[in-house]
Amino acid sequence: MNRVVHPIEQESYRRLRARLDTSHLPPLTRAVVERVVHSAADLDYATDLVTDEHDLVRAHAALHAGAPVVVDVEMVGAGITRRETVCRLKDAVAGPGLTRSAHGVRLAYEQVGPGALWVIGNAPTALEELLALDASPALVVGLPVGFVGAVESKEALRASGLPAVSNVSEKGGSAVAAAALNALLYHPISPKETP
Repeated sequence: MNRVVHPIEQESYRRLRARLDTSHLPPLTRAVVERVVHSAADLDYATDLVTDEHDLVRAHAALHAGAPVVVDVEMVGAGITRRETVCRLKDAVAGPGLTRSAHGVRLAYEQVGPGALWVIGNAPTALEELLALDASPALVVGLPVGFVGAVESKEALRASGLPAVSNVSEKGGSAVAAAALNALLYHPISPKETP
């Protein structure tokens, strides 16, 4: 099913591209960068995001083959418009040395197992917990926001060698995390990616 793009969105992307040249970027990287910039109206994401086209190609194929999508909070899931997501935060409880967000990640991993796409836009502790698990993710969109732990958790994600989308600053949040995943959902499948 092809996605119908509203004229306002088309005009928004036209204006974005008039201010930001992304033509040099590989296709999926360009899609992620543009959708994140568009979601936040923040051109700085073009230099703040860290992506790898090979990781995105594999994640795109896994996503379109039906790999589960796990989110840290329902707000991220609400922003992912074309796919059901798993969020176990409602079932989670905080404990000694464990936030609800981290426990939610544990519960979600018990449910979905390896090979999922993880989209974390809120809690650095959720990203830290995911990194402590042997989750073998198809992709980690690690864009938690905040002044405590966000930068460090994203640095740890990049150092882990896991396939990832992250950024270097404190910026992030539910909308940009969902936008990064939506970029992969909306991007067409190429013939060599067909599952």
